[in-house]
Amino acid sequence: MSSEKESEDSYLKRIKQLRPEQLKQAEESFKRLLDYKTVAYLKSCVNCGLCADSCHYYLASKEFEAIPAYKLKLLSSVFRSFLKRPGRSAKRPKDDNTFDTRMVERWVDSLFGRCSLCGRCTLNCPLGINLTSMIRLSRTILASIDLVPPDLQSTVITAVEKGNNMGIPRVDWLSTLQWLSEELQIEVGDPDAHLPVDKMNAKLLYTVNPREPKFFPLSLLATAKIFYAAKENWTVASDYYDVTNYGFFSGDDVVAGLISSRLRESMARLRAKTLILGECGHGYNSNRWEAPEWLTSVDKFEVRSIIQVMADYIRQGRIKLDRSLNQKLVTLHDPCNLVRLGGIIEEQRYVLRNAVSNFIEMSPNRVQNFCCGGGGGQLSMTRFAKRRLEAGKIKAEQISKTGAQIVVAPCHNCIDQISELNREYKLGVEVKTISEIVADALVIEKKK
Repeated sequence: MSSEKESEDSYLKRIKQLRPEQLKQAEESFKRLLDYKTVAYLKSCVNCGLCADSCHYYLASKEFEAIPAYKLKLLSSVFRSFLKRPGRSAKRPKDDNTFDTRMVERWVDSLFGRCSLCGRCTLNCPLGINLTSMIRLSRTILASIDLVPPDLQSTVITAVEKGNNMGIPRVDWLSTLQWLSEELQIEVGDPDAHLPVDKMNAKLLYTVNPREPKFFPLSLLATAKIFYAAKENWTVASDYYDVTNYGFFSGDDVVAGLISSRLRESMARLRAKTLILGECGHGYNSNRWEAPEWLTSVDKFEVRSIIQVMADYIRQGRIKLDRSLNQKLVTLHDPCNLVRLGGIIEEQRYVLRNAVSNFIEMSPNRVQNFCCGGGGGQLSMTRFAKRRLEAGKIKAEQISKTGAQIVVAPCHNCIDQISELNREYKLGVEVKTISEIVADALVIEKKK
């Protein structure tokens, strides 16, 4: 891993000074990643251009480098440049296809700088090419020679070295939980209410985005209030509680597997029954669907989203909600990794219809939703911040057309991005998690 404090200038200098053996190492990494499916994707694109209108980066900028097919061509042209056919000598690669420093610069600019790995291009490709997986594969190749953009890599390093991506010390985490327990007792009028830590044999082990204890502690309090109302047997871990996984964004499968394995360690240590993933889009996708691939193992426990849990509570009558307590017009943003790539689509809508008086959908929605622009590690890569906000104009226009006063986003990356869009495009909306909305509608009979 590169230095956590590396500047952008030194990063660009490293690219320009790449040695031939490093470029060769990247090519060898590429070849190891090839299988029949990947080769088929690399050779199948017919440049129809239909993916262009699926990409919020292209729709906002109209730049050729933002078209998903162009991003695939960056990868496929290098593949063809060193491909050897049986019985023939390898063709000498053309200058514009050679994997050299200029090509690496183009890869970083488009594959990191113009993509949030949202998956919308894949969904709309008429040939079924998994463009998202190909772009991530390109990031994996760059990661193999330590060329992940430094701000994104810094987040990965922090998660590995500190146990969570915000670098929160254990004592601060425990102190925050104690403070939130005191707040919960006041909220529900019960001196015995608390946020349990390291409780053995709990039914649910709840994991959080570290941004909650760091910047949005009331969001964590809202979830605790819901668990209290449902009389749930739950706990959080004192260590390894981070639902996020920025190795998923950097393309480093080894590190991504390590980060996801730590949640499994907490499950084993506490002998919990079900792993519950907090409101984090990529946290759900990486830990529910990708982790078994990275770890080459099958989980012996259930992995669920907190949204599914809240929906079950409502269906089973374990919590009582009063929709009249949420009168403002609410709309829902569909996080790409939760909905399009994760499969959690209707549960959040069921919850909201039971928790608010006025709900309106964006258009398009569900699997055809537009990315807000906060995924793919974009929030951590400051050098691409201007592009990120420009591409987010598509989402800002969606929000504005609904006339909603509150935008619910069940993902903290999405909340951060939409909050920035709120300021940038003067939307004048509130941005909340689903847990916060549900907690606002909870009817709890306080203990005397």
